Amino acid sequence: MTLRTQDSALRTYFVEWFRSAAPYIHAFRGKTFVVAFGGEVVSEGQFIALAQDLNLLNSLGVRLVLVHGARPQIEEELTERGAAIRYAGGMRVTDNDALKCVKEAAGTVRVEIEALLSMGLANSPMAGADIRVASGNFVTAMPMGVQGGVDLMHTGEVRKIDAIGIRRRLDAHEIVLLSPLGYSPTGEVFNLSLEDVATSTAITLDADKLIFLMDTTGVTGESGDLLRELTTAEAEAILAPTATLPADVGYYLPCAVRACRKGVARAHLISRHIDGALLQELFTHEGIGSMVSEDALETLRDAMIDDVGGILALIEPLEADGILVRRSRELLEMEIDRFSVLEYDGRIIGCAALYPFPKEKAAELACMAVHSDYRSAGRGEALLEYMQVRALAKGFKQLFVLTTRTAHWFLERGFTEVGVDKLPKAKQGLYNYQRRSKVFVKKL
Repeated sequence: MTLRTQDSALRTYFVEWFRSAAPYIHAFRGKTFVVAFGGEVVSEGQFIALAQDLNLLNSLGVRLVLVHGARPQIEEELTERGAAIRYAGGMRVTDNDALKCVKEAAGTVRVEIEALLSMGLANSPMAGADIRVASGNFVTAMPMGVQGGVDLMHTGEVRKIDAIGIRRRLDAHEIVLLSPLGYSPTGEVFNLSLEDVATSTAITLDADKLIFLMDTTGVTGESGDLLRELTTAEAEAILAPTATLPADVGYYLPCAVRACRKGVARAHLISRHIDGALLQELFTHEGIGSMVSEDALETLRDAMIDDVGGILALIEPLEADGILVRRSRELLEMEIDRFSVLEYDGRIIGCAALYPFPKEKAAELACMAVHSDYRSAGRGEALLEYMQVRALAKGFKQLFVLTTRTAHWFLERGFTEVGVDKLPKAKQGLYNYQRRSKVFVKKL
């Protein structure tokens, strides 16, 4: 391959990728994302790249709340001061000396993050960013008290999130930055966990996404494969008492479940070690980590009038290639009750229609299509099965289809090729001899 050819291929790929990201760009504008990450992201120099990705999201109109941790910085402060590092039940015991270290570390991390979000170097992804960051006493906390016989002292938990105050900042197009600290009405300071602050904030704001950046790639199954999509019920099964999970999954997956149970639309667990992981998770249909939602993202259902635009976007490329017969928006609107759609995370990725021929107790399966990016995992078979069940429910005894390109697919699924004369009389009169579509029939 010549350099010119390779350059042309890269340009074509970029255009195709950018166009494929367009639906997500439209969908995310004005939405609220809570992004949580540990202090390691700052201490190991990963926040520079993350800041560039956050800048991009901010420029696209995403309302961002960032929640940072400070564990390694706190440990370093304690070590330097020769103070005791104590844990009980996985929680830090925050005595007076430890609290001083917590405040020092959290303040240092916050300032570093604000500095990196203020970058605006020419010829860099941050050029012209002009990001405004808001921090403050948005988190009210209370002490955790005695746990397992151990007084955790200044270790606390979230009592309340100032949603009104945060929304005002977001409405002013600022990024809100929250530290793992909370304040009591009596003026006390409490050391909080990153995940508690992030989860409580996402729930209170009714956020569209809660995103955790962690050490592992996400949640894996028994075979070690990455589980890209999980319902809350499936996640809870993974969290069974007998399960052995990586530490960060054990921390963040319960928070993801809690958030989705409380109204957060999606929770994502992605690796902090992959450059651009945030963008890959948000702007590609396969993602790069694990996503948790209350219900399954993919549903088969009867079409509604609001689906017409999505159906048109799906079938127009196939009509241009001559695979499907052209249908106008007006015709689709008139016949929308004949259609069913396969929906994935709010996007129409498949459709099919049934046209009845009551006299012969037959129905035509027409306009069946699945988006090219989703032609896997048996989606075509699922759509066909759904249409067969729908046809049976309406009293039809056979299903027929006319196709020019997918003959073998239907043969492999129980259809039999027949002549045009086997079509219902009314359909024979409409048969297009120029297309020369093959006819396949299946008894139900």
